[in-house]
Amino acid sequence: MVNEEDTSDKCREISRRLVEMRRLSSVPGSSSNISSLSAATTTDTNTGNQNPKELRLDNPGKKRKRKTNETELSSSSTSSGGEIEPVAREFASTSGQIPLTMEEYKPIYGSLSVSGRSREMEDALAIKHDLCRPAICDRKSIHFFAVYDGHGGSHVATLCKERLHVYLEEELMREPDESGDTAASSSSAEVQEETTTTTTENSVEEIWRLAIDKSFERMDEVALSTCACGCIGSSCGCDSAGLTSDIVGSTAVVALLASDQIVIANCGDSRAVLSRGGAAIPLSFDHKPDRPDELARIEAAGGRVIYLNGARVLGILAMSRALGDKYLKPVVISKPEISFTRRRSEDECLILASDGLWDVISNDMACDVARRCLFEGSSFITPEIREMLPTQTNGGGIDGEAASQSQARCSIAAALLTRLALGRRSADNISVIVIDLKKC
Repeated sequence: MVNEEDTSDKCREISRRLVEMRRLSSVPGSSSNISSLSAATTTDTNTGNQNPKELRLDNPGKKRKRKTNETELSSSSTSSGGEIEPVAREFASTSGQIPLTMEEYKPIYGSLSVSGRSREMEDALAIKHDLCRPAICDRKSIHFFAVYDGHGGSHVATLCKERLHVYLEEELMREPDESGDTAASSSSAEVQEETTTTTTENSVEEIWRLAIDKSFERMDEVALSTCACGCIGSSCGCDSAGLTSDIVGSTAVVALLASDQIVIANCGDSRAVLSRGGAAIPLSFDHKPDRPDELARIEAAGGRVIYLNGARVLGILAMSRALGDKYLKPVVISKPEISFTRRRSEDECLILASDGLWDVISNDMACDVARRCLFEGSSFITPEIREMLPTQTNGGGIDGEAASQSQARCSIAAALLTRLALGRRSADNISVIVIDLKKC
């Protein structure tokens, strides 16, 4: 005799299981679990009940891992919920490789340097990815960008391009006991001892200042002892030794890009400007002879500012600080001014350029042009503008389609700024670097 109560219970159980299986079939990635669920939910013949633990999936809400092209992302690159981490999602390359940290990526930038209407090219650019990883940055990468604007000749700017970053790396990586005979090193040792316990912003900045000041001092010594032909020391026997090199020098604006801050060292009238939240923020200030504090310093050192086609030191040099210029020492000094800027999420781009740009283009205009190039893309770069730009520009950055597009836009921004300066009849060499801060 058939037990109607048992039959009714079984029917209800079968209906419930069918509903559960239909519900699971609508969840992505869960179809493979339906058969196992069916097997796992076998009714106990004695009690007519199911084991609730057997019914639960391992993670019913877990999504399938994303793929880049044909390569599946490794499980170590995903978060606990199966979702790719934001950094990995933004920077995943077409090869499917995801770096461990953002430190593996090079900053994306565009650069251009042209002689313009000047007869000779005296500017130089230097860009070094992952220059060093000093203790003051928790062994994270520091990226080096610099613009050198030479005057009286090109050999000091060329020397700066070849050597300044080397000196800076040596000073930043120097151990406290490596040169304990100098006051700078002893001060650095004291500061580094403090940082082992509680590092303060002042102590870290002091280490930066000591390292940068020393590297500029070393660079200036080399520039002063270098002949116009490029030879160092008194061994050179060319006719120009001791003559043309005395009035040859170069400005230097250096940007050290760390993960949490931007350090700017400026000596001369080249400039660094940050675009942040749609506003232009100067990170350096030109060393002009008629700047009140510079004028006071020049006069205290026994010099004079003569107005001859603008303010000039002794009527010769249109800047009050520079590397080299032996004839104008000690009035013209090589000590840089250093600024520290904490990076923020609203930082858009950083522009470094020689005065060939800044003499005719304002900070606001430069940042507006660069920002629109980077973030408006093709809607801003019209065919007419593209025809005006050089066919080749320098750039750098990480691999991948998104990075290539950003790199191209940085290069276009640098080229367009150069073109605008030429259109405004800049008479000097023009050198520009545009760095995309959203991508680094």
